Amino acid sequence: MEGHRFQVGWVFSVFLLCFFFFFFPAHCFYLPGVAPEDLQKGDQLYVKVNKLTSTKTQLPFSYYSLPYCQPEHIVDNAENLGEVLRGDRIENSPYEFKMRKPRMCNIVCRKVLDKKTAKAFKEKIDDEYRVNMILDNLPLVVPVRRFDQENGVVYQHGFHVGLKGRYAGSKEEKQFINNHLTFTVKYHKDPHADSARIVGFEVKPFSVKHEYKGEWNEKTLTSSESPQEVEETREIIFTYDVEFQESDVKWAYRWDTYLLMADDQIHWFSIVNSLMTVLFLSGMVAMIMLRTLYRDISKYNQLETQEEAQEETGWKLVHGDVFRAPANSDLLCVYVGTGVQFFVMILVTMIFALLGFLSPSNRGGLMTAMLLLWVFIGLFAGYSSVRLYKLFKGTEWKKITLKTALMFPATIFSIFFVLNALIWGQKSSGAVPFGTMIALVLLWFGISVPLVFIGSHIGIQKPTIQDPVKTSKIPRQIPEQAWYMNPTFSILIGGILPFGAVFIELFFILTSIWLHQFYYIFGFLFIVFVILIVTCAEITIVLCYFQLCSEDYRWWWRSYLTSGSSALYLFLYAAFYFFTKLDITKPVSGVLYFGYMLIVSYSFFVLTGTIGFYACFRFTRLIYSSVKIE
Repeated sequence: MEGHRFQVGWVFSVFLLCFFFFFFPAHCFYLPGVAPEDLQKGDQLYVKVNKLTSTKTQLPFSYYSLPYCQPEHIVDNAENLGEVLRGDRIENSPYEFKMRKPRMCNIVCRKVLDKKTAKAFKEKIDDEYRVNMILDNLPLVVPVRRFDQENGVVYQHGFHVGLKGRYAGSKEEKQFINNHLTFTVKYHKDPHADSARIVGFEVKPFSVKHEYKGEWNEKTLTSSESPQEVEETREIIFTYDVEFQESDVKWAYRWDTYLLMADDQIHWFSIVNSLMTVLFLSGMVAMIMLRTLYRDISKYNQLETQEEAQEETGWKLVHGDVFRAPANSDLLCVYVGTGVQFFVMILVTMIFALLGFLSPSNRGGLMTAMLLLWVFIGLFAGYSSVRLYKLFKGTEWKKITLKTALMFPATIFSIFFVLNALIWGQKSSGAVPFGTMIALVLLWFGISVPLVFIGSHIGIQKPTIQDPVKTSKIPRQIPEQAWYMNPTFSILIGGILPFGAVFIELFFILTSIWLHQFYYIFGFLFIVFVILIVTCAEITIVLCYFQLCSEDYRWWWRSYLTSGSSALYLFLYAAFYFFTKLDITKPVSGVLYFGYMLIVSYSFFVLTGTIGFYACFRFTRLIYSSVKIE
């Protein structure tokens, strides 16, 4: 009956996944995140400036690290933890508008460049830095038309500091600054009142050489057709236009135009491709359950004579060793506990995102939520690691608890600290301040570590999990294995399918992170996450069954490493992405990329390894509890 229940469980899970795939909306909704502001005609609008970003260097800098026009007093806005970790530095600016009152050719300021400031502008132009601004909590975007789609427009974060080009008849390349900005503020008018709400903030940057005769006079200012070159002793006049455009987009849906994905078909192809992998693996698991295991269990349960019992073959033969504690069982407990913490954190984050609580208008909200969840979910890590440790008849549960609380976070923090030192050495705003580092350590030792110990205390009070069969005193000798059952080979093979289930979506995630594009399709991401869970579980079960049939009972670590090896392919894909999609040339930027991707891959290893381990743990207990053991 246990075997039948296991069969029904897997069939139900596949059915549930198919139902979810066809009926769950891929594009999740979101809550606005901030209260709307009703603006009357003539109300003052304040533009804020954010960091300068570049896909070539991946090193953000504050807006005023360049000699741009400044207001009388620069005011830093309050930032959450996620914003600080992202390198956001939001400050006020001299750009001020009046609601629904267009203005043309407004002069912001004049700047005469010296050697230092000219060099600073040239370096940022060469590295293709972009300027980011914010109005009414909306990011400034540059609309770029896509000619492969009818009425297709792609929005790019911010505008370039400048561009490189040559004068006609010259071979020397020059740098030209975008010193004139044409802003477009889109608004949705209230049909029952004169108020309106801002629903869009766009810009078109231009490089314009402004000229005037004699001494400075705004009235004599003219614009030539030549661009404004960046050169020492040159005077640059910064100007802007602002126009207001009525829009049918309501305030609650103003982020839709930013987040609308033009590549839905690619995402659906990714889902279908992954679903085929799941169905293939489900078929293999069903075959094992319905044919092999059912036949084996029936045969084993019908054995009557001692002679027949001595002729045991296959997976039942190792029943006396299958639940023997593995080598380095303490380390396995630590990794499993950490993996549970990771799994719960990601699951809760996904649910909150699907319910719309992680609004895109709340910059840094996703990172802040994940950090806080990681801290408070330490309870689950301590409980899981100690429960497994108690199964292995361990006695030093406090030692295991301390390792669970410290080992993984300490590894990540050490890598992060080194990378942060490199960023600090480049004088980038992306460097996390010392005060924030102290806050992270306090969260770790002040909240996470105590919660891990509380979870461990709860786990140690629980009764020990009982094995379905007794473990023999003398370990059984493992016969020589076929080449395809070699641990290294089977582990590396096992990681291919889980990685294959997610690698297309991984491309969009990497593009969002490293090419600074919008990504808010948690519906697709959640479906892929469910597929990843099922794929990790099923491939581990299949390979574990073949391993036990070969009379090799060392499944504990192999079940973890089989699905966890997908992290190796993730890191290799990240390297492929680096050399084919990114234009990073600076050594420091390359170290940052591979350092952060190492953290991501290590985390992915812990997550997928734990999923595979628990699937195999449940599988072995089910099949060995279904047979009669003399």
